[in-house]
Order: sequence, then C-alpha cells, then structure tokens
Amino acid sequence: MAFYDGVTERLGFMKKLTPAELKKLGALRLSDLIQGEIGRARVRVAALEKRYPSATTKELAQRLVDEKKSLASMVGGVSGVFGLISLPADLTFMAYLQIVLLTDVATLYKANLKTDRARGELLDLFGYANGLGPLHRSGPKVLGKLAALLLTKGGMSTLGRAMPLVAAPITAYLNNQHIQMVGEQAVRFYEGFDKAHAKARTAKRKAASGE
Repeated sequence: MAFYDGVTERLGFMKKLTPAELKKLGALRLSDLIQGEIGRARVRVAALEKRYPSATTKELAQRLVDEKKSLASMVGGVSGVFGLISLPADLTFMAYLQIVLLTDVATLYKANLKTDRARGELLDLFGYANGLGPLHRSGPKVLGKLAALLLTKGGMSTLGRAMPLVAAPITAYLNNQHIQMVGEQAVRFYEGFDKAHAKARTAKRKAASGE
C-alpha cells in the first residue's frame, strides 16, 4: 500500500505540469500555498515515521529530500527536451516543489506553520536558499511572480535549459542538486529550531518541578 500511495502521490505532482494546472499554481498566494500543504505534509511525514520507525529526524528529512529530488529530476528531464520554451513552467514547478519540501521538513521538525512567523521564516529560508534574500516582507506574494524572480535573479542555474534536446540529463541533474541544497539548508535551520525548543522545554520542566 505504501508503494501504491507513493506512486499515486507522484502522479498527483506530475499532473500539475499541465498548462491549466501550472496557471493555477502560478496564481497561488505563497502563504495560502503553505497553509494548503500543511495537512498533506503531516500525512507524508506520518507515513515516513511509520515506515522507518528507527530513523532519526535528520534521516527522515533526507528521505523527504530524496522524494522531491526524484520529482525534480523527472521535471528536468521533460523540460530539458524542450529547452528555453519550457523554462518558466519548469521554474514555477521547481519553486512549488521547494516550498512543498520546506513545508514537509518544517512539519517534521514540529514547526507551527499556522503562525505568520513560522510561514515567514519558511519563505525567508526559500529566499536565502535561492540567493534572493528574505522574502517575507518585501518578496513576491504569488508563486508565478516568485518563479519570474528566480529567472531574472539567476537563483537557479539555467545552463541546462538553454541547450534543447541534449539538455535533458543536465537539467535533471541541476534540478536534483538544487533540491538537495535547499533540503540541506532547511535541515540546518530546523535542527537549530528543534534544539532551541528542546532546551526551552527542559528549562520549563525544571522550573515546574522546582529543580
């Protein structure tokens, strides 16, 4: 059943590559996108925790990264064949995929993404990971404009996209590497977040017990 669920989820992601679905994605507000992914992220994280009960949080985070890398590689393989014509669609989906990954990792580390602060931190993390700087206050509000900013700022390498036909494996590789880098930055950030909260919980418990 786990395998079937994984295939079904992958097909669901890939369906978003149709022109109509990409248009819908591009019009989504970033905050709404994160909030909409919270429930799905909880399901994905719970499934991983059940499947790998002895894995550490960091190991589970890497599995989340690996899942998104697989999708990113497939998208790169498709878009690379068509070269520059598909570049905006590729970047829109890649931006979406990164935000989904960040939502998953944040959920794994028990960040409360229903708060404005936590969502702002996630968007800033996305911005720093892509060389855009903080996005929470002054960045684009919708996914399509964020993808356009990625293109103009060159936050993601576009070398592979500029080489039609022969570029599919190059684009897939670039997408794969970029997702890994974003995932690593997310883990570093939320590992610190997790340790800080553990320290606060310990202090609170000691205070309550009069230690």
